[in-house]
Amino acid sequence: QVQLQESGPGLVKSSQTLSLTCTVSGGSITANYYYWTWIRQSPGKGLEWMGAISTSGDIYYNPSLKSRTSISRDTSKNQFTLQLTSVTPEDTAVYYCARIRSLAFNGRRPEDSWGQGTQVTVSS
Repeated sequence: QVQLQESGPGLVKSSQTLSLTCTVSGGSITANYYYWTWIRQSPGKGLEWMGAISTSGDIYYNPSLKSRTSISRDTSKNQFTLQLTSVTPEDTAVYYCARIRSLAFNGRRPEDSWGQGTQVTVSS
């Protein structure tokens, strides 16, 4: 069974770059047809799809975050990463990585696999 684990700093200063890594075990990020996805949830808000990288390496971004977001992968380590530049306190959220079947994100589904999430706080 595939497992995902987010890692990265829990505290980032405003204007800096947030970098998170998702380490995948139990399945290859290049196998089958999945979207390896980053999602976040800010306090009091719903889930926000940030972007994804497909098993073939195609990358997709949320248009509202595209100018600040970069997603990449290291297939040798079976990891994919998120970078979010010029962060502000509004970027404070729990960040999740997930394996999802579709780019049409409408919340958690039983067939998807999610990491536990990691809290990131942006200080002003």
